[in-house]
Amino acid sequence: MKEIEVHVLKKLQPKHKYFIGIDSDGCAFDTMEIKHKECFIPNIIKYWNLQPVSKYTRETAEFVNLYSKWRGINRFPALVMAFDLLRERKEVQKRNVTIPEANEIREFIDSGLPLGNPSLKKVVESNGSPVLKKALAWSEAVNAAIADMVTGIPPFPYVRESLEKLEPVADMMVVSATPGEALRKEWSENGIDKYMREIAGQEMGSKKEHLALAAVEKYEPGHILMIGDAPGDMKAAKANNALFYPIMPGEEDASWQRFYEEAADIFMEGMYAGEYEEKLIQKFLNHLPETPPWK
Repeated sequence: MKEIEVHVLKKLQPKHKYFIGIDSDGCAFDTMEIKHKECFIPNIIKYWNLQPVSKYTRETAEFVNLYSKWRGINRFPALVMAFDLLRERKEVQKRNVTIPEANEIREFIDSGLPLGNPSLKKVVESNGSPVLKKALAWSEAVNAAIADMVTGIPPFPYVRESLEKLEPVADMMVVSATPGEALRKEWSENGIDKYMREIAGQEMGSKKEHLALAAVEKYEPGHILMIGDAPGDMKAAKANNALFYPIMPGEEDASWQRFYEEAADIFMEGMYAGEYEEKLIQKFLNHLPETPPWK
């Protein structure tokens, strides 16, 4: 991540007693399904020559990215995980299709660099890896497909109402692994970017880093909350001793209505930590399995 981008988060100073980080895809916006089913997965099949097993590729990638405990992870680890699960499937083995090992992508994931196109492009320029060139071409094609297709999608019901309710009392920030350009487009075209202190995408680091830079040691304990729809959002919150409010996959409307009518007030009354949060998190984790349905 660029130092200038990190500085944007470091220099944020509290205007209010409370800080709320909000994930975007699948959390504030109903964009997870369309992005993965229409943009990510068709390009996985195209760029990695998986046409002979397209049915299984689609099912596997949907499980990883939408319907498992890995929901919402960065695109590059998700790609490698989909490859690994595909390789194990008997239906795929019977078709004698070579599933990419993607070792160079694994090295990029483990490098400590921000897992976005700008970092990957620099690595490709330095080592010329054909596999990483393909990964970059795939990732750029995904972004182009998203820019072309994903538009005019409003936030979930009660998102706007929640932001309006909280703006006078809380500093709010988008905390996302999505590229910043796409985030700014989605939030601005719906007129809700005005409620946010900052929109932090993958170029500014991980969600854990976003919270650490923007909120930790700036707000009192119990005054930092992360709202998200994936276990990675919860891990980012807990790594920073922040509270977590889950948006339940498949129950997004009800989750936001509960937040607007109940949970936001409980948070600001200092009663959120403990039993209330634990019940919500347990229900959330029960939504997202670890074992694929085909196993």
